[in-house]
Amino acid sequence: MKTTKTWALPKPELTDDGYSWHPVVRVGRFIPFGYRQDPEDSDILLPIPKELEFMEQAKKYLKQYSYREVSAWLSEQSGRYLSHVGLMKRVKLEQKRKTEASIQRFYAQRYKEAAEKAEKLDQQRIGARSRTEDNDSSTGEAC
Repeated sequence: MKTTKTWALPKPELTDDGYSWHPVVRVGRFIPFGYRQDPEDSDILLPIPKELEFMEQAKKYLKQYSYREVSAWLSEQSGRYLSHVGLMKRVKLEQKRKTEASIQRFYAQRYKEAAEKAEKLDQQRIGARSRTEDNDSSTGEAC
């Protein structure tokens, strides 16, 4: 059974000694690289900070090296196998989510500006017509 749900990695918080990683909810069949299943709750994935930090470093290495070379390095460093295809899917999915979030922030700003302008125009009634009490008859129809 294929699920249509997707999970999003929470953005880590930068602390003095590195990143602070947070648990995520499991929605798929496979446990992603950098996470392990919570022994008390099978629907929660606990972060493995060492692996997640290796993943961040691997993303930087992808600017210079191939997916195969970086996945081999990552598997060797972490002790957990991650294929080059799995690495590519993970990186591309994160890039896609980052782009979508950026677009949503852009549109949210545009909508906010448009709402402010509409409210300003509504208050000033520039170019708008409003019904006055003099034009109304007793039946509610305009003269």
